[in-house]
Amino acid sequence: MKKQFSLAAALMTLSLTPAFSQAWEQSKPQISVSGSAEVKVVPDEIYLNVGIETRDRDLQEAKKQNDDCVSGALDFLKHNDVKDKDVKTDYISIQPVYLRDNDVYVDPNTGLPVANSDKVVLSTKPLYYIVRKSIGIKLTNIASFDGVLSGLITNGVNIVQGVDFRTSELRKIPDKARAMAVQAAKEKAGAMASELGVKLGKANSVSENDWGGWSSLSRNGWGQGGGGGGGMYQNASQNGGGASGSEEGTLSVGQISVSAAVNVSFLIE
Repeated sequence: MKKQFSLAAALMTLSLTPAFSQAWEQSKPQISVSGSAEVKVVPDEIYLNVGIETRDRDLQEAKKQNDDCVSGALDFLKHNDVKDKDVKTDYISIQPVYLRDNDVYVDPNTGLPVANSDKVVLSTKPLYYIVRKSIGIKLTNIASFDGVLSGLITNGVNIVQGVDFRTSELRKIPDKARAMAVQAAKEKAGAMASELGVKLGKANSVSENDWGGWSSLSRNGWGQGGGGGGGMYQNASQNGGGASGSEEGTLSVGQISVSAAVNVSFLIE
């Protein structure tokens, strides 16, 4: 009798474990659906990445020229109400350029071949040096973009490495898109249950994925941020409103999208 009592107690304990309960729930009839949503918003921030490149036969002179250009660009930004915390120099490189046999001599100042230089000998001394620095800038005034970019170019900047259009509400918007995707999945499951003549029960499992939140213009062309989910269809879409371009200048920022997708399984009662 004691052995039988112990076996019954063990079975009762097993039935109460979370793993056993979960397996029991998963064995019940279910409806599995997917839902997705997209929220479009007008960007209110621009991340601008620019660079300054200088060349000279003397390393110190190339570096001095670069430092002067960087100082001019930073002074311009300061006098145009771009906050110090929104500006940073985040890259620097120094590259010596050597001549090799059969190379054509190129003037570092003009970039053009020098006459009567069809053949030169290998040299261990650099022909000239290239110094590069980059500056990362965050603009919160979209309308100032044209003026800031033009001013940077006239103050020493000679490379535009990339432009990112973003939203400061990036933390809140995915939550909104996710809630819309869940609602879309719930409505879809309800419609399916109605057609099947069954009653929809509680959600048994859910998984999600979201992406987006910025768009980029760089030397490689346009691209959407976030990645993933490109082949998913949309169940819901919402326009976040706002104007689609700047108030002045030639920049039209358009809209960026934040998307979310969920997979939900509902029990059938």
